[in-house]
Amino acid sequence: MTTPDVSVVLPCAGFGSRFGAPYSKELHCLAPGVTVLDRSLEPAVELVESGLTVRLIVVFRTHKLDTVSYLERYAGKFQIVFVYQDESLEGGLDAAIRSALPLTEGPVALVLPDIVVTGAGSLVTAVERTKETGWSVVAVEERDPGVLRQMGALTVGEEDGAVTVRAAAEKPADPAGFNACWGMIAVTEEEAHRLPDVARREADSPLAGAVALMVESIVNYNTVTG
Repeated sequence: MTTPDVSVVLPCAGFGSRFGAPYSKELHCLAPGVTVLDRSLEPAVELVESGLTVRLIVVFRTHKLDTVSYLERYAGKFQIVFVYQDESLEGGLDAAIRSALPLTEGPVALVLPDIVVTGAGSLVTAVERTKETGWSVVAVEERDPGVLRQMGALTVGEEDGAVTVRAAAEKPADPAGFNACWGMIAVTEEEAHRLPDVARREADSPLAGAVALMVESIVNYNTVTG
């Protein structure tokens, strides 16, 4: 397997209990032949189309074999590596990220299979801009406290024409002061070991100071109705 230009972590080990369907939520159909997973992977496909070699690291458990089978359609596009979530690691999303990190090479992007980002080229730009601060996020303006409590919340501000993250928290109980949420994250290879901390409420988020790329919309498919 050749060395990739960028690695994409795709955590698919969750149980989707809030989604309430007899199938994996990322396989929910949005249009004929198009699932949530297809839409969430569009930014990663754009990385390939920009000329980069992309290693897609899929973290799963045995109840997600339907997702494993579905991803066969991307075999000619990505270097796909599957890894079981390490059950010895406590935690949810952070444990999934830690399970994937030993298989990453180069800059690392975190793409969530139930998050759909609308913004062409956003991940390509995010990966490129990690050279500035080590971290970049693809984000959307958000003021709804209910949404912020269910997402990676950010406080973003513009200075000298650039939008940066001033504060970040994972699913904050008190969302006061936050004005955005992230949908994807990109980080340099040197900083990637800190990526699990973006999903740990008790950790100091490494996203403070990151470049923020604001997009049109980010949809979290936690329920059948979106």
